[in-house]
Amino acid sequence: METAQQNFHSASGGEAADIWGPLAEIRRSVGVLEGSLMGDATGAERPSFTLLRYDDCADALRDEQTFTSSGYVDLMGPVMGRTILEMAEPEHRRHRGLAGHAFRQKTLTRWETELIGPLAQEMIDVFAPRGHAELVRELTYPFPVQVIARILGLPHEDYQYFQALAFTLTSVGEGYENASKASAELAEYLGPIVAERRAEPADDLISEIAAAEIDGERLDDDEIVSYLRLLLPAGSETTYCSIGSLLFALLTNADQLDEVRNDRALVGPAIEELLRWEPAVPFIPRWTARDVTVAGIHIPAGSQVTIGLGVANRDETRFPDPDRFDIHRPEQQHLAFAFGPHMCLGMHLARMEMRLVLNAVLDRLQDLQLAPGPPGSDIADPRMQGVGFRAPNCLPVTFTPQV
Repeated sequence: METAQQNFHSASGGEAADIWGPLAEIRRSVGVLEGSLMGDATGAERPSFTLLRYDDCADALRDEQTFTSSGYVDLMGPVMGRTILEMAEPEHRRHRGLAGHAFRQKTLTRWETELIGPLAQEMIDVFAPRGHAELVRELTYPFPVQVIARILGLPHEDYQYFQALAFTLTSVGEGYENASKASAELAEYLGPIVAERRAEPADDLISEIAAAEIDGERLDDDEIVSYLRLLLPAGSETTYCSIGSLLFALLTNADQLDEVRNDRALVGPAIEELLRWEPAVPFIPRWTARDVTVAGIHIPAGSQVTIGLGVANRDETRFPDPDRFDIHRPEQQHLAFAFGPHMCLGMHLARMEMRLVLNAVLDRLQDLQLAPGPPGSDIADPRMQGVGFRAPNCLPVTFTPQV
């Protein structure tokens, strides 16, 4: 096990192309790693453990009484404010219900036809006549933030400003100082808009959240701003990772790309298989409220427990031949959006964005294939990378120019 753990830390240094092989060895041998793969998320000195098997991870995500989200107060609070990530029941249920009201199916359907679908076409319009593009830089990276700006109803002239703040906020891993400044600036920018939409509702997400009411309760302005700040990393960075990874998976499995192009009923299975194969967020933290034993390992109260979502998604006891990307894999519940009470609130929006971008790419870009640049260039080696977030580093492609 020590060798496997050392192999992981070697692989995970820097950009981490392959983190799954070393972790598979640990998963098969012990299931629970005594220690953290990510360091203590809050900077505190405490025992730490990592769960790697599917059943153990799923059970922990269901058991909020033992594996709590309370540590997000210290982890995300300095930048995001108070959010549903850290809340327990019944507070969590109320806030999730209020915010989730804005993501009901009727609203998602309207966003698809009026906002998100057209945006995918607009972004492809820019490079379709060229016959080549770098899809991370020109499509997958900017697309989700533009989606959020549109569904929030922000003025078009503010998009670049909003996008710059969003990317600074989501780079919290590089240090809290710049992220905190961006957070404060976002609050200053969004606060008056929230107040305005509460007084005069418009046809946008801010108005929906401001007007949502459950059991006579509404979110106040500060709670709405905190929710909107959380929406940025949840709805931009994770979705950009997933869209890029989906395109990478299909571009590196050309036979499956052709199958999906010719049979669009396979778009849904391709998305679910990608979410299993390379989830955008491979690891999430929890904190134990009481002593617990997992896979024969005693975990004391007050420990940080890392839930290995991505490792669990490659557990061969649940997913045969798990390292293979296979759009024909029989459907089973994966953990890409976590599980239990804190399952991702925006998962339906994320799936929609992935579906719309993939269909637009397949419709518009014929003879699409990876086309790495010369050695030494920044597009020479397209690959999956990252530990905190997983995404391709670049997606240089060629295709038949569209007149």
